Amino acid sequence: MQNDTLELQKYIQPGKRVHLVGIGGVSMRPLGLVLKGMGLQVSGSDMNSSVSTDELISQGIQVQIGHRGENVEGADCVIRTAAVHNDNPEIASARALGIPVFERAQAWGVIMRAYKNAICVSGTHGKTTTTSMVAHILMEAQWDPTVMIGGYLPLLHAGHRVGKGDTILLESCEYCDSFLNFFPSLAVVLNIEADHLDYFKDLYDVEKSFRQFAQLSTNGILANGDDKNTVETLKDLDYVSFGFGEGNRVHAVDVSGDWRRFDVLCDGEKYCHLELPVYGHHNAINALAAAGVGWILGIPGEAVERGLASFHGAGRRMEFKGTYNGADIYDDYAHHPGELEATVEAVRNMGYKRIIFAFQPHTYTRTYALFNDFVKQLRKPDLVVLAEIYAARERNTIGISSKDLLKEIPGSVYCATLPEVTNYLRVLAQPGDVILTVGAGDIYRAGEALLK
Repeated sequence: MQNDTLELQKYIQPGKRVHLVGIGGVSMRPLGLVLKGMGLQVSGSDMNSSVSTDELISQGIQVQIGHRGENVEGADCVIRTAAVHNDNPEIASARALGIPVFERAQAWGVIMRAYKNAICVSGTHGKTTTTSMVAHILMEAQWDPTVMIGGYLPLLHAGHRVGKGDTILLESCEYCDSFLNFFPSLAVVLNIEADHLDYFKDLYDVEKSFRQFAQLSTNGILANGDDKNTVETLKDLDYVSFGFGEGNRVHAVDVSGDWRRFDVLCDGEKYCHLELPVYGHHNAINALAAAGVGWILGIPGEAVERGLASFHGAGRRMEFKGTYNGADIYDDYAHHPGELEATVEAVRNMGYKRIIFAFQPHTYTRTYALFNDFVKQLRKPDLVVLAEIYAARERNTIGISSKDLLKEIPGSVYCATLPEVTNYLRVLAQPGDVILTVGAGDIYRAGEALLK
């Protein structure tokens, strides 16, 4: 049984020693750095060394590679990532030694209680981009925020920031009900779809979790009034709606054909005019949400305009990597059919002759549960190169492979390894092409190897 979030409060104090299991993870690394910035002694461990663990070590955090029971000795408490289970030797050792074990999300929950404004951005898609957009706005407004993003933001030269202001901004994930450990003053709901079906039973189960999250908010909810599932989930709750529909309290008018230029009206009054450097309907709706956050917080519209005009994307979100043989290489984190659809639509507005996807499915359960939806979206690019499924936290007990997708996608190609993907892209690349490495695993390496 995990310990209570409020129990953790007495351990998140200067001078206490906290040990993070899985410290190299995308939201564990910033957690370690934030805790160190608060005056705690931080140690941690990870299965593999990486750029993340190197950064932690350079900041004076002791990191062990490999999980061993003795790593937790002397710690006041242990915090683990959701991917670390009870059979992990460090968790077992902590319990044997009587050291309390907490979840990563509980730690973020405790940290955010110290802030006047705790902005939590949730949704099946668009969390990283929207959180990054809000970070740009808060920085432009000189609010000096503390930020935690599940990705890299060039503005911050990191995925996190430790500020001295009274505002904390967090990307808030529904997996394992993590965001139910949070204490938002403003809860943002971007959209709701069936995902993480290795944890949730079905869409209804997902919706129930999002409703609970929204109800945690102490000072308001901002939610997508264009998204049917979100509207259904939050019915009879009081919230500020955003979207392109005129019935939304925050909505857009005079929208350009590429979704990059529009005016934002809030309660019928013009709040700001946006000129976005990023393409696509999905980025426009994310920008509307970010502008809605600014409006609710009382930030001047001019700061929103400047903040979003300087946003060129977060790391691994339609990130331009370079050019090979006249073909532009981008990397994108899309790993759900809804995200693939948004990415293809955005790229179609960019004027390339051919759209080539090198796609690496993420987890066996997601590929199996959403198989037909993946097939539908992967038939849209001109060419698809399929890498093998990225296991992440799973074992392949289903017996599924990218070869199963291959049979359903005309003209697609299967590559068993990333070097094979790189070699095939090398042959394909022509002037006028856009090549996207797509997925939440390590498919980006195939594009980077091509550029080398």
